[in-house]
Amino acid sequence: MAKKVKLEKKKCAASRNKNNNMLPKLTIGLLMGVLYLLTVANAQLPSLEDGIPENEKCDLFRGEWIPTTSAPSYTNTSCKFVYARWDCIKNRRPDTRYLYWRWKPHNCNLKKPDPKRFLNGMRDKSLAMVGDSLLRNQMQSLLCLLSKAEESVDTYYSGAYKSMRWHFRSYNFTLTEYWAPFLLQAESLSKRKSKIYLDTLESTWTTEYHRHDYIILSAGPWFSTPTIMMENNTIVGCHSCKSEFKELGSFYPYRRALQMAFNFITTTDHKPLVVYRTWSPEHFEYGEWYSGGLCNRTVPYKEGEYNDTRTGHGNYAIDIEEFNKAAAAGSKKGIHMKLLDVYHLSLLRADGHPGPYVKYPLEKNANDCLHWCLPGAIDTWNELMMEMMLNEVDKSLKDNF
Repeated sequence: MAKKVKLEKKKCAASRNKNNNMLPKLTIGLLMGVLYLLTVANAQLPSLEDGIPENEKCDLFRGEWIPTTSAPSYTNTSCKFVYARWDCIKNRRPDTRYLYWRWKPHNCNLKKPDPKRFLNGMRDKSLAMVGDSLLRNQMQSLLCLLSKAEESVDTYYSGAYKSMRWHFRSYNFTLTEYWAPFLLQAESLSKRKSKIYLDTLESTWTTEYHRHDYIILSAGPWFSTPTIMMENNTIVGCHSCKSEFKELGSFYPYRRALQMAFNFITTTDHKPLVVYRTWSPEHFEYGEWYSGGLCNRTVPYKEGEYNDTRTGHGNYAIDIEEFNKAAAAGSKKGIHMKLLDVYHLSLLRADGHPGPYVKYPLEKNANDCLHWCLPGAIDTWNELMMEMMLNEVDKSLKDNF
């Protein structure tokens, strides 16, 4: 009996020793499992510092505006490029809440803009921006963002500011703006009326196209103004001109302009990276510039809160359709095109326009619900554009190795 008890004691001791030996292994296994789960979770939900991942689930242009306590990257006094009419703070806009929102794409985040990183990526390169006053609005935002790393030197102004050029000496990077509000050849007939040639592009940008490594292209609200349309030097119709000519509307010339521009891009021998920026929505309510139009919100809309059909839905649809056709045609010829889709995120920012604070002293009955305050929501356009372009630079470097 005593032997049996001793034998049981030995078995129990062996069992305890075996269990004690298993504990470190189980602990290590559990820790490894936790670390794995954390790694997977982090991969699925990138942190703010992760920037933009190469992830199909990440749609940079769909998301929401979230409040932030972080100040804008520049101020109206720290940047000399802020145009007086878009300097909402100087023009005594009483609220500043519009400055404290950050775009949060679904399933990923954006880093704050890094101007030094961008300028290093653009070293010895040339970027051209082609478009209208909204493009100029964006260009001034970009100059202000980049001035945190180095202030550019003005090197060229053409007559009536049709073309402008800046140079960042430390990086040998050149930024050029070409004034082409229709992208097409156009003549001004009066303050608000133009003649446009549907079969001819504006030569100010097409003749210089081959000089640039990167092109940012856009078109916009000039197509909503009264226009007489020419083709083969013959009047083929008009828009809002109240004459005997056939009314063609604004969508027809807009589509023709994009088709002409994209055809030029996809058939020329030069192959820069081309970024097309989509339509920027207006937020006029109850009228227009000088007829009681308002945009007096102080916070962004939430998804689905604002669906005004006057904000360019039709133009945006044309953007997507024509860009997709051009990008498909260009890819077969080694021409790389990217879409900077600002329409949706801008549609939610009715609070981001100058409104009545377009000038000080205030212009009588004037409201600008088209352009954007600087600094402000438009800076996000450039944050997205800068990251997109740097991703392309990184891909190019990898392909060369």
